[in-house]
Amino acid sequence: MKRLGERIKRKREDLHLQLNELAKMVGISSSALSQIEKAKALPSITNLKLIANHLHTTVGELIGENEALSNNPLKKYSDISFVEENKSGCSSYLLSNHGPNKHMDTLMLKLKPNATSEGVIHLHPGQTFVFVLSGEVSLELDEKKYLLSDNDSFYLNSNRPYEICNAIDLESRVLLVTTS
Repeated sequence: MKRLGERIKRKREDLHLQLNELAKMVGISSSALSQIEKAKALPSITNLKLIANHLHTTVGELIGENEALSNNPLKKYSDISFVEENKSGCSSYLLSNHGPNKHMDTLMLKLKPNATSEGVIHLHPGQTFVFVLSGEVSLELDEKKYLLSDNDSFYLNSNRPYEICNAIDLESRVLLVTTS
């Protein structure tokens, strides 16, 4: 509750709003808003939504919904999350924490020999940066094949179909950074 009041006050001050101005916009007394900011009272859901709207933020932001991501930006390799694997032997892993304010997703593909990314890579608006961590892969885009080796990269629009294939008899690993 204390953090809620602190977040409201910080957002209000960032917008250069006086306590009485925000209280009037929300339709509560200045003393009620002061009590909320000092963690001596909790706002109703309706008032919390009004406060968030007038502070140009979300209720989730005010209650600290996104603090887990911002307070814990580190994701150890031992904690990466398995996403899916296709029949050819391509597995995908999420390398970052989830969060509603994220603008990128980071995935690692592990491709067994002869594996393809079919069914693991999904079309979406935005862009994708591909980086070969280890091995050698071919990337097919617009009926053209590109051969990428260790430390090679490729940049493309994510709404265009493409496929990554392992080109060697060892596992290859590929980093994908996608925007939405």
